[in-house]
Amino acid sequence: MSVNWVPRGLQRATAQLPVATRLALRNYSSGKDTAREFIDKAAKPFEVFDRNAKRMQRSRAASRTQTSREVDYLRDEVAARVADRLLDIKRRYHTVVELGAGCGHLAKAVDDDMMDKLIMCEMSPQALSRDVDTQYDVEVERRVMDEEMPQFEDESLDAVVSSLSMHWVNDLPGMLIRVRKALVPDGVFIGAMLGGDSLFELRSSLQLADVERDGGIAARVSPLTSSRDVGNLLSRAGMTLSTVDLDDIVVNYPSMLHLISDINSMGEGNAVVQRLPFIKRDTLVAASAIYK
Repeated sequence: MSVNWVPRGLQRATAQLPVATRLALRNYSSGKDTAREFIDKAAKPFEVFDRNAKRMQRSRAASRTQTSREVDYLRDEVAARVADRLLDIKRRYHTVVELGAGCGHLAKAVDDDMMDKLIMCEMSPQALSRDVDTQYDVEVERRVMDEEMPQFEDESLDAVVSSLSMHWVNDLPGMLIRVRKALVPDGVFIGAMLGGDSLFELRSSLQLADVERDGGIAARVSPLTSSRDVGNLLSRAGMTLSTVDLDDIVVNYPSMLHLISDINSMGEGNAVVQRLPFIKRDTLVAASAIYK
């Protein structure tokens, strides 16, 4: 966002700034913050998602082991497609890092012909250890790590992959830049995330029900990134030879309530900061009727 500097006063210059930046600037002007504290607060990425709530959702879902395994179908399918993308590159990897590994979906789809070692990084300890007794075809190392802030030495990784976790990252450009720095020259990054028109029917049904019952629209479903924006983000992070493709995975559900149940069991419930803590019964019934 560009801000026009107006020497006559501060009011017009700060009118277009985000609320957090205006508060930080006010504290700095009044002498409450040092220059460094002001810069840190003003430069903080805008938070769309509650990362702590997302960690709790994943942990709660993974703690229900049997139910959690029953809804692995989507992550397993996406992980298999990510593994296919790795096979398209005629190279054998020494160390591959998976960000947002969940319960080990990619580990099921790879073998020792593709890599020597897979490092699974996940911010939920419960999800990371759900299938700790499972034997895989590759050596697996588990690390509790927030995929939004990957911590690796520069030029230390052959490949980094992320399967269905980046759509919950607030600072996506910052994450991609850290990934690019951690990759060796000519390293590989492959990421899969929900985007485009995912859950379009559910989103539309809830919005129409909110308008009908409450006269407005609430943040019921996470905002998703378009494929065009992903390409721009990769270029901004310094990735070269980037390719963005779109896969459709169609899953049929008997009703909207079955879909919501599976979403919660996957740990993919709403984690938007401005989400409402509940949904009214009549709004839910109306949305279910529209969904059909």
